[in-house]
Amino acid sequence: MEYLAVILFLVIFVAILRGYPVAFTLAGVSILFGLAMSIFAPEYFTFNDFKLLAPRIMGTMKNYVLMAVPLFIFMGIMLEKSGLAESLLETMAMLFGRLKGGLAISVVLVGALLAASTGIVGATVVTMGLISLPTMLKRGYEPELATGVICASGTLGQIIPPSIVLVLLADTISANTKSSNVDVGTMFTAALLPGILLVVIYVLYIFIYANVKKDVAPAIPIEEINTFKEKGFYGRVLKAFILPVVLITAVLGSIFAGVASPTEAAAVGALGAILLTIIQGRFNLKTLQEVMQQTTHLTAMVFMILLGATTFTLVFRMIGGDDFLIEAITSSQLSPMVFLLIVLLVIFIAGFFIDFIEIIFIIVPVVAPIFDALGVDMLWVGILIALNLQTSFLTPPFGFALFYLKGVAPEGVRTKQIYKGVLPFIVIQVVFLLVIFFYPSIIYIF
Repeated sequence: MEYLAVILFLVIFVAILRGYPVAFTLAGVSILFGLAMSIFAPEYFTFNDFKLLAPRIMGTMKNYVLMAVPLFIFMGIMLEKSGLAESLLETMAMLFGRLKGGLAISVVLVGALLAASTGIVGATVVTMGLISLPTMLKRGYEPELATGVICASGTLGQIIPPSIVLVLLADTISANTKSSNVDVGTMFTAALLPGILLVVIYVLYIFIYANVKKDVAPAIPIEEINTFKEKGFYGRVLKAFILPVVLITAVLGSIFAGVASPTEAAAVGALGAILLTIIQGRFNLKTLQEVMQQTTHLTAMVFMILLGATTFTLVFRMIGGDDFLIEAITSSQLSPMVFLLIVLLVIFIAGFFIDFIEIIFIIVPVVAPIFDALGVDMLWVGILIALNLQTSFLTPPFGFALFYLKGVAPEGVRTKQIYKGVLPFIVIQVVFLLVIFFYPSIIYIF
């Protein structure tokens, strides 16, 4: 009867693909499935087993770590309103303007700084799309390169801490395994070097592509750069860099130094974002109201999905889903590494169709106990999944970064060009994922 757990998983997955609300599909289908089992197969699941659901839900709601989620969301949305991205991009473009592809390199570096300051893909892609895409097109950039760079740099917030993906992954893995080396702080530390290396690879790709294929990313005229430098250039550079760097140091530095927990650091970041917005002269009651509304909306969505996933996990395990999968892997004589590759492939394919939050709360609770039982390093697995989820924002047809950019792109930029532009960056991410797979020691350097 354990195969019914697989049927439950597939029914939920198909229902989500058909467009039903994720949170209610997870909870509703699981409860109906449990009720059917209590009637027709009470030896596997009884109605009284639902009593275990209430303490699980309360445990989730009382989870101190998850308080970091709304705080990081608030920080990211507030920074989006601060206008910091505009000043960063303007000064960075002039610093690298003499290079072919310099403006695109600036977009990647600003995207990395925003990722370390916000961690929200939608905010970064929309902001960079509004600011940099018209400028790059006007300066003669190939549309495919311009759109690909913006989408790819916007997804860096998924792997560069502080990242909501890392927070949710750390909590989900620690809640579903006995692993003691996975928490938000260790996930942030382990993801730092992979995030930096990915930025370096993006920059190298743009530099090589712009110099090999002529006229796809022309340099900014030297006269324009000299004119810009006459207007207090170095003071503007200092101001543009010092504000986000101070915020990043306050948030990540306090976590890595052990001074503050991730939740406390998130509160520091939220306050810091307000102060930066005030310094930029963009803070008012209307802005605060908009930020609070968007934060509430996103937080409610995340927690409703989390509660639905808690219901699904309970029913799945009570009817023997974990045992069935472990037995299937053992009997098929799959090695833990081959099974991990299969899971990463499933997540990669799922990323074409469903959101990263849904993947975390549906797939990770199912596979995490299996990896733990097989003795696989769960911190390494978490980083691999995070890198894999990053590609879900870029993969057509439903990559969210593609939708975000298309919504703000100037007329004349076609969806086909955006899809074509992100393909090299998807290849880069997949290759880099394999590098981390074969050289796991990279995540332990810091």
